[in-house]
Amino acid sequence: MFVAKFEKISKDDIDIAGGKGANLGELTQAGIPVPPGFVITSETYEKFMKDTEINTTIMDILKNTDVNDTKALQDASEEIKDIIINTSMPQDIETLIVEAYNQLSQSVDEEDADVAVRSSATAEDLPDASFAGQQDTYLHVKGVSQVLEYVQKVWASLFEARAIFYREENDFDHEKVYIAVCVQQMVQAEKAGVMFTVNPSTGEEVAMIEGSWGLGESVVSGDVTPDHYDVDKKSGKIENLTVSDKKFMYINDDKGTSLKVEVPEDKRNERVLSDEDLEKLINMAKTIENLYKKPMDTEWAMQKGNLYLLQARPITTLDNIDESSQSDSTTDLDVIVKGLGASPGMASGSVKIIFDLDELDKIEDGDIMVTAMTTPDMVPAMKKSAGIVTDEGGVTCHASIISRELGIPCVVGTGEATSTLKDAQEVTVDGKKGLVYEGLVKTEESVSTSSEVPVVQSEAPIITVTDVKANVSMPEAAKRAAATGADGVGLLRAEHMMLGLGAHPKKFIDDGKEDELIAALIEGIITVADEFYPKPVWYRTMDAPTDEFVTMEGGENEPIEHNPMLGWRGIRRELDEPELIQCEFKAIKKLHEKGYTNVGIMIPLSQSVAELKKAKELCAEVGLIPQKDVEFGMMVETPAAALIIEDYIKEGIDFVSLGTNDLTQYTLAIDRNNEFTAKNYTEEHPAVMKLIERTIKICVENGVTCSICGQAGSVPHIVEKLVGFGITSVSSNADAISDVRKTVAKAEQKLILDAARAQLKK
Repeated sequence: MFVAKFEKISKDDIDIAGGKGANLGELTQAGIPVPPGFVITSETYEKFMKDTEINTTIMDILKNTDVNDTKALQDASEEIKDIIINTSMPQDIETLIVEAYNQLSQSVDEEDADVAVRSSATAEDLPDASFAGQQDTYLHVKGVSQVLEYVQKVWASLFEARAIFYREENDFDHEKVYIAVCVQQMVQAEKAGVMFTVNPSTGEEVAMIEGSWGLGESVVSGDVTPDHYDVDKKSGKIENLTVSDKKFMYINDDKGTSLKVEVPEDKRNERVLSDEDLEKLINMAKTIENLYKKPMDTEWAMQKGNLYLLQARPITTLDNIDESSQSDSTTDLDVIVKGLGASPGMASGSVKIIFDLDELDKIEDGDIMVTAMTTPDMVPAMKKSAGIVTDEGGVTCHASIISRELGIPCVVGTGEATSTLKDAQEVTVDGKKGLVYEGLVKTEESVSTSSEVPVVQSEAPIITVTDVKANVSMPEAAKRAAATGADGVGLLRAEHMMLGLGAHPKKFIDDGKEDELIAALIEGIITVADEFYPKPVWYRTMDAPTDEFVTMEGGENEPIEHNPMLGWRGIRRELDEPELIQCEFKAIKKLHEKGYTNVGIMIPLSQSVAELKKAKELCAEVGLIPQKDVEFGMMVETPAAALIIEDYIKEGIDFVSLGTNDLTQYTLAIDRNNEFTAKNYTEEHPAVMKLIERTIKICVENGVTCSICGQAGSVPHIVEKLVGFGITSVSSNADAISDVRKTVAKAEQKLILDAARAQLKK
C-alpha cells in the first residue's frame, strides 16, 4: 500500500502510516469528525529511496560521520537532505500522490485544496522511542507541484541533524526507520485549542480545555493566553473557568497563509467556548477515550459551529503521578509566612532557625532550614534539609539556585520567616506557591530528605538543534542533572567546590599545600565530567565575592567591602592572585591528561579584553594552550563585555556564555540579593534584552558558540526569543530542563514554519 485515505487506515497500521497517520485513520473510521486526508505510506518512502538508488549513498555518508562532531553532523544532514529534495520523483510514485490529492480536492469542493503536509515517523509512538517533533510539517500547501515538493521535504527531514543524532544515541538502524506523510485539509478555524481528557497532573476525571479565537497556532505557539476550562466529564459541570485577555489571533489571508492580527476589542475578553461548545468537546473526549481505552491529549478546531479533531495522542505524564501524595492537601492548614516560590515541591518538617554559621549543626535530616539568607558555607546543612525558607533574596539568589539543583523545596524573600517561625515548630513548605503552612502534610515527597538527592526522571527525549544544558553548582548535583538528558553542563561553578574545602583556597597555597587544592578541584570536577562524558562541561573559574570567603579559616584577611557584588571578585581578583587561577588551570590540565577533554574553561565577570588576554597567558604558562589544548571562553555578565564582544572575539575565544543574573544586576543597578528591589529586577528589561540580542547575533556572525546560563535560560518565553536570535545552547537549572527543551523545540519548529511561509509568499 503506497497511498491510502484516512478511511482505510487504523491504529494497527503504525508501521506503514506512522503514529500520526494511524491515529487520524482510527479516528476517521470511528466516525469522529477529522478533516479529510490521505497518508503517503512508509512503503512509498522506501520505494523512492530504492528506485532512485540514493539509499546506498546516504548510508555511506552516515557511516563516515562522527555524530558527536556538531559541524560534521550538520554538514552530513544538509548533504543528505539536498540529495533527497533534488532527486527527481519516479513517475509512478508521483502519479499516485497526484491522484490522491486531486481526489481530496474534489471531495472538499476546491480546485486546489489547502492542505497541511505533515510528517508521521513510523516509530514515533513506540513505548521506547520518541520521534515526535523531529521531522517537519508544512501548512497551507496548495496545488500539485507544491504538494510534491513538500512531500520530498518531509522525507528529507528524516535526516535532520537532531533526528540522526537521536537514532545513533538510541541504536536505531537508519535503514529501518521510515517515514509516512499525512496530507490533510486545513480547517479555517474560528476558534481552536487543546483538550486533555483528564487532568494530566493528577489523573482526575476532569477535562482540561484551552481555547482562543482563530487558528490553533495562537495556543500552540504561546502567543496568546487562552481561556481555560476545567469540566467534570461525568456531570458536565464547569469546575473552573478563566477568561483571558486574548490580544492576538491567527487567521488565513486570501492565499491561505496564516496572519497574526489583533483581536477585535469587543472579543478580547469575551468567553471563547459556550456551554454548547464545551458539551461537544466533552462528548468527543468520552468517545475518544472509549476508542483508545486511555486518557488522551488532543487538538481541536471549530469552523461554522462544527467541531473537528486535528490530532490525538495518549497522555504520557500519568505514569509519573505519585498517587500516595494525591489525597494529601494543605486546605486545612493556615498560611503563616508568604514569600517567593523559588524551588518547586512540598516538604514538611521541624523548623531550625539559623542566625549564625555556628548553629549549622542544629540541622538534622528532614529539618526545615530557616535563615536570613544562605551562604556557600551552609551547603552541607542545606543538603540535609527537607526545605529552605529565607527572609531575603529573589529567585536568582544563592538559596534559590542551590535548592533547585538539589531538588529541595524553597521559599525566599519572606521578610519575616526568622522572626515569625519558632525553633521546633512543625511546618509545611510549598516551594511552588511560595507559602509556609503551620502543621504537617505527610506525603512521600515531604518526608524524603536531600541526603539522597532525588533524580529528575527524564521524559522520552525531544531532540533539538539548540543544545539544552544544565547548570551545576556542586559535584553532588551532577547525577541528578545528568539524569535529565541534558546536552552537557553550560555552567560548572568553581566557588562552591572551593568554599567547601574548609579553608580559604589562598591558605592552601600559603601553607605549601597547592597539590591538595589541585587534587580537591580534580575530585570535584571529575565527578561532573564523568557523569556527562563526552558531552561538554564548561568550568567557570572562581567568582566568589569577598563576603563569602571571610568566614572561612584563613579568610580573616579578606577586605571588608561595602558592596561585594561590585567588588573584588571574578577574573579581576584572580589576575591579582594568579596563583589561584593557575591552580584551576593545572587541575584542568591533569583532567585532560586523564582523557577528560570535554572540560572547557570560561572566565567570569570580565570587562576588558586585556583580562582575557592575560588569563590565556596564565593558562599557557602551566602548559595548557587555550583554543588548542582546551576550549577557552568567557562569561558575558557586564554591559562592558556585551558592548565590546567583537573585540573579545578578535582576541580569540571558542565560546561565550551569557550570565544574565549579573548582567541584569549591573545593567539596572539592582542588587539581585535584595528583596526590597526584587520587584524591579527583570531580565526582560529592554536594555538587558538588547545587550543579550547584540551578543548572540555578533557571536553567530563570527561562528562563536553562544550560550546562556543565567536564570533567564529557564524562562520559556525568553528562551523562545533567544532561539530566534540564534543562540547555540541554553543552560538551565536541572528542574527546568524538560520544560526548556520543549520550549526550544517549539521555537525551532516555529522558525521553520515562518521560513516556510516566507518561501510560500515568494
